[in-house]
Amino acid sequence: MKSSWKDNEVKSLQHDPLALRVYTSRLLGKEPTLVLHGGGNTSVKAQQKNLYGETEDILYIKGSGWDLATIEKPGFAPVKMDALCKMAKLERLSDSDMVKAQRAAMTDPNAPNPSVEAILHAIIPYKFVDHTHADAVVAISNSPQGEARIREIYGKRILIVPYVMPGFILAREIYKMTRSIDWSKYEGMILLHHGVFTFSDDARTSYEQMIRLVSLAESYLKKHAPVTGPAKKKSTSKKAPLVFSEKELLAFAALRQVVAQVTGKAMLARLNAGSAERSFSNLSNVASLTSRGPLTPDHIIRTKRTAVALGRDPENDIKNFAKEYRQYFDRHNKNGRLTCLDAAPRWAVWPGQGTIAFGRSVSDVQIISDITAQTMQAIQWAEALGGWQTLSEKDLFEMEYWELEQAKLKKFGHALPLQGKVALVTGAASGIGRACVEAFQAQGAAVAALDISKSVKGLFKAKSVLGLVCDLTNEADVKECLAGTVRHFGGLDILVSNAGIFPVSEKIADMQPEVWERSLSVNLTSHQRLLKNCVPFLSHGIDPAVIIVGSKNVPAPGPGVSAYSVAKAGLTQLARVAALEFATLGIRVNVVHPNQVFDTAIWTPEVLEKRAQHYGMTIDEYKKSNLLKVEITSNDVAQLVCAMAGSIFAKTTGAQIPIDGGNDRVI
Repeated sequence: MKSSWKDNEVKSLQHDPLALRVYTSRLLGKEPTLVLHGGGNTSVKAQQKNLYGETEDILYIKGSGWDLATIEKPGFAPVKMDALCKMAKLERLSDSDMVKAQRAAMTDPNAPNPSVEAILHAIIPYKFVDHTHADAVVAISNSPQGEARIREIYGKRILIVPYVMPGFILAREIYKMTRSIDWSKYEGMILLHHGVFTFSDDARTSYEQMIRLVSLAESYLKKHAPVTGPAKKKSTSKKAPLVFSEKELLAFAALRQVVAQVTGKAMLARLNAGSAERSFSNLSNVASLTSRGPLTPDHIIRTKRTAVALGRDPENDIKNFAKEYRQYFDRHNKNGRLTCLDAAPRWAVWPGQGTIAFGRSVSDVQIISDITAQTMQAIQWAEALGGWQTLSEKDLFEMEYWELEQAKLKKFGHALPLQGKVALVTGAASGIGRACVEAFQAQGAAVAALDISKSVKGLFKAKSVLGLVCDLTNEADVKECLAGTVRHFGGLDILVSNAGIFPVSEKIADMQPEVWERSLSVNLTSHQRLLKNCVPFLSHGIDPAVIIVGSKNVPAPGPGVSAYSVAKAGLTQLARVAALEFATLGIRVNVVHPNQVFDTAIWTPEVLEKRAQHYGMTIDEYKKSNLLKVEITSNDVAQLVCAMAGSIFAKTTGAQIPIDGGNDRVI
C-alpha cells in the first residue's frame, strides 16, 4: 500500500486542522481494503471559543452516517473533550446513555451524532487519530495464533487489544489498559478481529503510519499466505458472463423469490460471477468457510453472521438457513426482550456460478457484493495461515443485536412503495416509457429501461436503472436484455409493455402495405414476443404484474388510423387472454388506455398540427379536448402505471383503465 499524500494538495490547509482531517480521512476512505461503505472513523482535537469567549478543547470526530471517502467538514461532530474524558472514568454506562451524553456535550446541535468510539478517540493523547478495518490486519488476527502473528509482525511498536465489544465497554477497557503507559513508545494500536488505530500530532504522520502498518501486514501475507490463480485477481463482479442458460437464470430468479418470501419483503439479488467468485464457489470446503463468521463484526449488520452455501436443492437451502437463523436467535435471546430480525441470508455461494448478494436496494446489493469480495480474499489468506476463524457465535450475536446497531437500522426509515421490486419498461428513452422509469425509480424499484435508441444507455444516471438497447422485433435482442435484467437485479416483477410507433395517417383505401405491416410488427407482435419470454421469470416474481399501454383508439377509434387502432385493439385482446391464462401463475395483467399524451415521441409537432386541423381546433384546444378540459402528461400516465403495479391493484386483473380526462365517445 502506498501513501497518497500530496504536498501540493495541502498547502492551503496547513493552518486548518479540520480541513487536514477531511483530507486524510478521504485518503483512507478511498482505499476499500482499509474502510468500506462507512466503516472506520477519524478525529482531530482542536480548540474553539464558546459563546462566552472561553476556550474549550473539542474533539471533532466522524459523525454517524458519513463515509470517509466523501466526508466534508459538516460530517465531523464537535464534542467537548472534558465530557468525554469524564465518561471514560465511569465504571458503568450503557451505550444508549453514552450516545445521549455525547450528544449533550456537542457544541453544534445540528451536527450528526458522534461515532460510538468518541470516548476512545478522546483518551488517545494525540491530535489526530485514524481508525480503519484493514483487511490484511484483520485477516491475520482471524487465523490460528493470530495474536502471536501480529506480535511477530510489529513487535513492541503496537499496543494489542483483545476483542471487546465496541462502544463504552471498549473505551473503558482501553482506558484501564493505558492509564500508566508511555504512548510515545507506540506507533499504533490493533484491536484483534476489529481493526487498527494510528495517532500523531501531525495529520500526515498519523495517516502514513496507518499505511506503513497495513503494508507490513500485506508483506507478511505475501510471504506466508500467497494466493494464486483466479482468487488472486480483483473481483470482476461487474463483468458477469453474458451467457447463462435460461434454466440457470430461472433458478436464480427462484432463489430471489424464496429469499423475499422468508424476508417478507421484496428483495433484489445480484449474481457476481467473475473468475474470483467462481473460483471461491468451487472450493471443496466453501460451506464450512462461509459458516464461521464475517471478516469483522462491523459487517454483520449488512451480511448477517454467515452466508448460505447452496447445494442440490437451493430453495430448500434458503429455508433451512432461515430455520437455523431463528434457532441461533433463540439460543442467545435469553431474556426474551429482543425481536428477531428477518431470517433470510444476505449472501450466498452458488457452486460453479459464483456468489449472490441479496438486498432491499441496489446500493445494499453493491455494499454486500463489495464486502463479500473482500471477505473471500481474507478467508483465503487465513486458510493459508492455518485456518479461517472468527469471533464466537455469542460475540457476533451481541454485535448483530447491539442496541446501537439496531438504532442504525431504524434510521433507514419506511420503505418506498415498490422497494426491492424489479420492473422492465420498454420504449424507455422518451415519453410515457421514460416517465415510467423515473416514477418506478422514485418509488424504490430497480428498473431495466429498454429502447431501440442507443441514447437509453446514458440517459439514466441512477445505479438503480439499467439502460439496455433492444429491438423488440428481434427475439434474440429480447432474450439477451431479459437475461441481463435478471443477472443484474435478480428477477422480474413488473413488465410495462409500452413501446410503440404512430404510423402516418392513411385511410384504409390508401393504406400502404409496409405501413400496415410495420404497425402490427411493432405495436402488436413485439409485445406478444416480449410477454412470452417474460412469463417464465414473472412466474418467479414478487406479486408480479403486467401493464400494457393501450390507447383510447381501442374503445373509440378514429378515421385514418386503422394501422394503429387495429394493432392496439389486438394488443388489448392479447392482454385480456393473458389475464385469463396467467392468473393461475399469480400474474395479473391490466391495460391502461392513455389519450392525447402530447409529450411523447409519437406526437411530433407535425402530427399534432395535422390532428388539430382534422378536428377544426387550435392546438391548445386539441390538447384539452376532453370532458375535464385538462392536458394529460407522460407523468400522469406513469403515476397510474405505478399504482397498477402496486398494492392498490393487487387483486385486479383484466381491467382496462382510461386516462384521458374523460372522453364522451369512450364513456
